[in-house]
Parts: sequence; structure tokens; C-alpha cells
Amino acid sequence: MATEILIAGAGPTGLAMALWLAKSGVRFRIVDKTPRPSDESRALVVHARTLELYAQAGFADEAIAHGLEFSAANLWAAGERVARVGLGDIGADLSPYPYMLILAQDRHERLLVERLATLGVQVERETEVVDVEQGEGSIVARLRRGDGSEERCECAWLAGCDGAHSTVRQKLGLRFPGGTYQHLFYVADVQASGPVVNRELNVALDDADLLAVFPLPGEGNARLIGTIRAESEEAARRLAWEDVSRGILEHLRLNVSKVNWFSTYHVHHRVTEHFRLGRAFLLGDAAHIHSPVGGQGMNTGIGDAVNLAWKLAMVVRGRADARILDTYEPERIGFARRLVATTDRGFTFVSSAGPIARVVRLHIVPHLLPAVMSFDAARRYLFRTVSQTMINYRGSALSAGWAGSVAGGDRLPWTGDNFAPLTALDWQVHVYGEASRPLIDACRALGISLHVFPWETRVQRMGLARNAMYLLRPDGYVGLADGAADPARLQGYMRSWANAAPG
Repeated sequence: MATEILIAGAGPTGLAMALWLAKSGVRFRIVDKTPRPSDESRALVVHARTLELYAQAGFADEAIAHGLEFSAANLWAAGERVARVGLGDIGADLSPYPYMLILAQDRHERLLVERLATLGVQVERETEVVDVEQGEGSIVARLRRGDGSEERCECAWLAGCDGAHSTVRQKLGLRFPGGTYQHLFYVADVQASGPVVNRELNVALDDADLLAVFPLPGEGNARLIGTIRAESEEAARRLAWEDVSRGILEHLRLNVSKVNWFSTYHVHHRVTEHFRLGRAFLLGDAAHIHSPVGGQGMNTGIGDAVNLAWKLAMVVRGRADARILDTYEPERIGFARRLVATTDRGFTFVSSAGPIARVVRLHIVPHLLPAVMSFDAARRYLFRTVSQTMINYRGSALSAGWAGSVAGGDRLPWTGDNFAPLTALDWQVHVYGEASRPLIDACRALGISLHVFPWETRVQRMGLARNAMYLLRPDGYVGLADGAADPARLQGYMRSWANAAPG
């Protein structure tokens, strides 16, 4: 076969997968039907867990340098600020990135494309997958170029990262159940002034309107996302900034001096019935779409990409049996379904026009939220949820054991310096305290790196157990946790999942 893996779609999900595969030394192609990266900012927020994964691939510093950090969110009701939640203070001991990063999708994609170019990878533009044929030992994708010519591409595995209208998903015959919210939304990138243009996130609830104001790089730049009304679909297509209700803008004392970009859209909530069929996989918007509550969509797609990429890399390099790929769908589809359900409830609450919902939004939440957020536990829970550092794979076939309060399937707790070795993108063992000679010998025989960190109060506070063994997957999640640090258990786990030590 000319290539091991074909990636269909060069949005953030496909590009992140390409970056991980390139760093892993795997042969692949990435195609996209567009002539160039997106020139619309669309998705904006990069969360802490995504930055942690980017750090493993050597991309986090570059993303941060071109983005805008913000670490606080404000809630407004009827024109008054009723709550402020600081993220930096509550996440400072949970992640090296205790904030959200504004990095507009167009810039994000271009940075990834540029990084891939330094690794010798080029996106094949104006090339799309138009048909898929499954075989026993391979999968064949029919590619069509912008000039109408076609190519038969045979590969071992196909990753469908081709968006909500995924051709790959359609050709696989997979349903995409869910629905579309009644509300019509607008998005506008503007230059503005006022109390909500403060380099923080501001969410405003009003009698009948919703508005979120995101900071953008540059003085006075902001992204507005709000509700807008149209009498029909035809009228919706003709809407412009002048049709936006001025009521909520006036309540917030928001003065918009220039509109750089304006668009309207409907919000959908859908999850495909399967994330895998044979040798084809679905990732990102091709697999799940949901409301913009929490800015989770793009980050979830990048999480899909990393989860699948390291497993594919292991398989095509002969380092793992192909059955490890069976863990992709159960690890990711459960989270996608929970996310859609959660954001659906949140979205329904903030956008409902009913009288009871209005009373709750405007008179109950403004009093209740500040009281709840005064508790450290609630604020930490909020950070871990929004940042996606809470995601775990405890129910996966790849997850085994407990040590301290950390279980197989958990993200490795950050202790200050223990994330640095994760840039190897390979299996590794961590011990906090002292490693026994039998464990040292077992790691050496298996070809697995062993990293021993000093036992400290902070380590104990993060739930890690003294002298325990933590086998880390290439994506920084715990595969095996064993308080006894038993070399035989490590050997048994690796025999189950890995064919060979690193070459």
C-alpha cells in the first residue's frame, strides 16, 4: 500500500492527528477538499487538556505564543454583573495551563499546517474522499481532485475527520441521530468598547436574549455569540448585523464601532451510532456535534485525534496488535454522548424563552451561582470539567488497577515536573519515591523508560501512592496502576497489549 493511514479532512482534528502521527514516524496522507486553510475564526477556545496534549507533541508553546490567555468568566443578568469565576487560581495546581486560550480556528489551522511542513508533511488540497470500499486487509478510498480527476487510494486505515457533513460517515452508512435547536444564532467579530470588553469571558442573560462576549487578541477586539430571530429560513439567510436586537447590547453598555465578520447558524446536537466500522474511524464533528456551551467541540475532536493516533502508530509500527484499536470507540463515544447530553441541558436552560426559565435565569441563578462558586470544591470541579482534565477511561479494556486514588484510565496527575517525559509519545513507567531493583530490571527488559520522582507532599496531595508503579500510555493516561509495583503485573499487561519493545 502507498500509505498506511489516510486522514480525510484538514481541520483542527485532522491536523492534530497528522501532527501526532508525524511525530511518531508513521506514513500517512492527509487530504482536504478546500483550496486553503479556513479563513473564518469559528472555534476559538483551546482548553488545558488540549494544551497538555499539544505539549507532548511540541506544539503548545507555539499555540500559546499566538493566542490570548484568559482566566476568568463573568455572568451578567439584566445588565448587571452578578458573578465572576477566576480559573487561574483554582487550576494552578491541577495543570501547567490553568487558563483558557483564545486561538481562532483560522490561525490555529495555519500554525498546525506550518508545523507539519517542518516535519515534511503537506496537506493535499482540493482532494476529497468521495467513496469508501472496505476490504479484509485494507480499505480503498476513491479520491477526487479539484480538476475532476480521480485516484484509488488503498490504505490500511481511514480516519474520517471531514466534518459534520462527513462523506466518510455517509459512505459507511452510519446514522447520525440527534436534532437541531429551534433558536438561530449569530457570530460576529467586532471592535467594541464597554465593561464587557475586558479580556475575560462575559456571558449575559436577558429577558429573551443570550449573549457571550469572548476576548480576541488586539485592543478592543471581541467575538459576540448571541441569539437572533428570523421569521423564516429564507429571512434567516438575509440577516445582517443591523438585525441584531439592541436591547441586550444597551444593557451591557456595549458600543460596537466596527463589524469585521458576521454570520448566522443553527446549533445541532448529534452523535453517530459508531465511531468505528471495520478499518474506518470517525473523529471530531464527523462523529459528534453539540452546542457551543463550554467551548468543547474542537477540543473534543483533538482528544479523539490523539486517542486514535497513538494506537494506530503502535499498530502500523508493529508495536501492538490491531485489537488495541477496539478501545478507541468505547473510550471516546461515551464521553461524546455525556458531553452532548450535558451541553444540551445547559444550552436549553440559557436559551429557553419560557417564563419559568426566565425567572430562574434572571432571579435565582444570579444569587445561587456566587454562593456555589465561593466553595473551592465547586470551583475546582468547574475547572476540571471545562478544561477536560477530568476525562478518564476507567472502563476501558486498556485500564487496570488502583494505587492511591489514581486508577487505570485516569489522566496522570500533574505534580510540576512529571509531564516532561511524556514528550516521548511512548509507554513509560513512573514511580514516586523509590523503584525496586526487580521493577528496574523488568522495565529494561521490556524496553520501557522508567522515571523515578522524589516523594513530596504535593505528590501525595495529588493522589499518587508512594513507591507505586504507574504505567503511562503514550497519551499521558494511566494504563496500569499497581501499589505493589509488581514487575510480573507489568510484564503481563505489556504481553496483553504490546508486541515488541522500541526498536
